[in-house]
Amino acid sequence: MARIVMKFGGTSMAGIERIRSVAERVKREVDAGNQVMVVVSAMAGETDRLVGFCREASTLYDPREYDVVVSAGEQITSGLLAITLQAIGVPARSWLGWQLPIQTSDKHGKAQIDAIDTDALAASLDGGSVAVIPGFQGVADGARVTTLGRGGSDTSAVAVAAAIKAERCDIYTDVDGVYTTDPRIVPRARKLQKVTYEEMLELASVGAKVLQTRSVSLAMKEKVRVQVLSSFDDKPGTMIVGDDEIEDTTMESHLITGIAYAKNEAKITLTQVPDRPGAVASIFAPLADAAINVDMIIQNIAHSTGSTDVTFTVPSADLARSLDVLEKAQEAIGYKDLVHDTKVAKISIVGVGMRTNAGVASTMFKVLGERGINIQAIATSEIKVSVLIEEDYTELAVRVLHTAYGLDAEEETV
Repeated sequence: MARIVMKFGGTSMAGIERIRSVAERVKREVDAGNQVMVVVSAMAGETDRLVGFCREASTLYDPREYDVVVSAGEQITSGLLAITLQAIGVPARSWLGWQLPIQTSDKHGKAQIDAIDTDALAASLDGGSVAVIPGFQGVADGARVTTLGRGGSDTSAVAVAAAIKAERCDIYTDVDGVYTTDPRIVPRARKLQKVTYEEMLELASVGAKVLQTRSVSLAMKEKVRVQVLSSFDDKPGTMIVGDDEIEDTTMESHLITGIAYAKNEAKITLTQVPDRPGAVASIFAPLADAAINVDMIIQNIAHSTGSTDVTFTVPSADLARSLDVLEKAQEAIGYKDLVHDTKVAKISIVGVGMRTNAGVASTMFKVLGERGINIQAIATSEIKVSVLIEEDYTELAVRVLHTAYGLDAEEETV
């Protein structure tokens, strides 16, 4: 008998008919002799609707009451799924975040999970009941409801799997696995059977929208085996696992595992920044104080005037705040002009093969150069290279890189 966590996203829970389909999937696992916990999201679009109500009520809403409102979507789907399971003969009950409880920090709207009490949950499972748990929510000291931030249900599912020591955590979505890139752009993209935690974390952080970054990071930390698969068909999914579950020959057969892109970046350039010690710190310290994450950074060659230009990227959602922070700090920084550009895209290649093979980055630069695609900024990690390019070249860049690294399947997948 295995313990399995099944997580269903908003599209999977969008209406009673889809909830019935989810219930049938859960029943199959129960009939196979497994102990099952189900983590559910709100119905597709419901959280946006609830957020909209909060903003209509007050632009300066109380974050604690905001959490009370937006957590209601998952409470509804958890109760509906429990009812539906009971109707088809499967013992089930819902467990809200405060009932387990799922203890979190008190950062309302973006809380982090501290601990999960599993005593009642384990007793319920041992008694033969399916536990249905609303994702995205928990409880802080003082018994106030908290939420984990948008997309937090993935993190809830992985956290429950880690706490209960589940054999795996199945994440059901509207795609049937992790692909080498977006099949809508590259019809010959291949579905991957297995991906390492590190690769999935990098892919998620640079634009792949299959899993939330926090959930992958937690899975890697707690060594939770995660499977991504579709709610709408019975095809095998993609396993997210440790290096030890992937044979070396498989890991190195392709230098690159996947290619991701993101159009939610904004480029900022400060011109004629004084070329002196501490100048760069004067730029990025106030941005950090404003909780703005900076990604790619380029410091150009110094001018004869004793100054330099500094270019970097921030999430486009944070552009307005970034410009405000930098304008207020102009005197302290000493730059001349502040220039920004939102028509950019980040293209990233990811693969553990980079660790043991030279020339991976140079291939990327050469291929893009041959297509006349200018690289505006570069960022690297041990298993990732990201470049910033003009947004109009996004799809072309993804396609030519996918072919250049031998990732094309023999037949189209879509």
